[in-house]
Formats: sequence, C-alpha cells, structure tokens
Amino acid sequence: MAQQISCTNSNNRLISIPSLDFNLIYIARKGVAAVPESKGKSYSNCAECGLETQERICMTREGKASKNCPTLTQKAILIEANKEYESPGTYEFARRASIQEADCYANRDQKPYVLQPTKTRIVEICEFAEKMSFQRLGLAFCIGLAKEAGIVEQILKDRGFEVVSVLCKAGRTSKEMIGITDDDKIHKGTDEAMCNPIFQAKLLNQSKTEFNILLGLCVGHDSLFFKHAEAPTTVLAVKDRVTGHNPLAAIYLSDSYYRKIKHP
Repeated sequence: MAQQISCTNSNNRLISIPSLDFNLIYIARKGVAAVPESKGKSYSNCAECGLETQERICMTREGKASKNCPTLTQKAILIEANKEYESPGTYEFARRASIQEADCYANRDQKPYVLQPTKTRIVEICEFAEKMSFQRLGLAFCIGLAKEAGIVEQILKDRGFEVVSVLCKAGRTSKEMIGITDDDKIHKGTDEAMCNPIFQAKLLNQSKTEFNILLGLCVGHDSLFFKHAEAPTTVLAVKDRVTGHNPLAAIYLSDSYYRKIKHP
C-alpha cells in the first residue's frame, strides 16, 4: 500500500493522498500538484553540452549529440510539441517570430555569413507587434522603473500602439495579507504595499490587451504574471538591483570580480 501524505487542498482542508514516490508537494490555489521523484531517470542537460555550436545535432542534421541530448532521446515529446504548431494561431505567431528573428540581422545575403545584429530589444518588440497587427499592448512594470516605463510607453505610442500600463504597487494591497511580518518588510514599521502581479495581469486581461510587455518585475512576481495573463507576454528588461538591470553582468564576471557567486 502506498504511503499517505497529508496536505491541504485549495479550500484549506486537510486531506491525505498517496505519496506515489513524490518527494515534493506543491500546494497551488487550484488544488494539489506534485513533482515526481527522479529514480535513475536522465533529464535534458543542454547547458552542459561541450560541443561547438555548429557541431551539435540540434543545429545540423549530421551533427553530434552529447549524453541525454533531447533531440535524440525525447522524440515523443518533440512530436507532441510540434503538433501544437498545427493550431493556426500558434503557427502564425511562431512564423512571424521567426521572421522577426531573421530581420534583426543585416546583410544576410553575404557568403560566408557573419552575424551582423542591428536591432535593439525595444525595436524588435515594436516590429514584432506590428507584424502581428497588434494594436493594444499591455505594459506591466515595477515602480522602481517608473521613469523608464514612461519612456517605453511614449515610444510605443509614437509607433501607433494603444498602451495600457499598470505598475506593480497598483491597488495598494498590504503585504500583511500574504503573511509578511515586520521582519520581512523592506521598510520595517510601515504598512508596506505588496507587489501585485496578479492584479496587473487581471487588469490587462480585462483591458483585452493583445500582447504584454514586462519591465523589471521581481523574481517570482514575473512568474505569477505569466501564470495569470491571458495575452502572450514578452520581456523588455528584468530587474537586477545591483547591475543596472543587466543580470548577465554577474555571469560575465563570474570568473573574475564576481567569482564569489560560484562560492556561496
């Protein structure tokens, strides 16, 4: 008989479920989700592939594969994923995104071709939205980037888009609603407003935005926005309080001035 695990459901009632070798129970608002334990199963580890880019089988038909390469080992999932592109909306979205990718490089007729990128992220977002004939864009941003959000909104309007913008603190919901005590507030001794990405997402849903842009939401808050937003969403910039919102700076310096990151 399977071992029983006690947990609460979405109605905060104590229930018991078979463990089924699960080693992690995640309590979600809509119910109980579980992550199965890995027992000898090999997962994709593309980040550890030591092959040169153009030698990889994911890049060329005659390429090589490293251990656990999903191109070779996960064909069933690949077939399932590729079937999703048969949906007309997904097909067209993916097609135009691929066209936009190529449009970011100049002089592609040259042989041999050396990459010559020419477009910034904000230009790419504008051009893709134009390719998709989107008219109403959502802009969900952190209050710490309010100045930048104002500039972004004006750029989008100058390109002919209608913009619905909402900052993270909109609604002024107290952090105490989600159990935050004074010790876990940034400004202790105050009734601190929480970031409310679910409100941001639902407001943009209600406004029927066709494409959303995130600007500087906190780690985790961005995840909640993605989960609750109905329109497809892209990211203009992510928050990094130390590097001026350039998180890869820490990675680029991880073998020199910021190598402490590898030795916590």
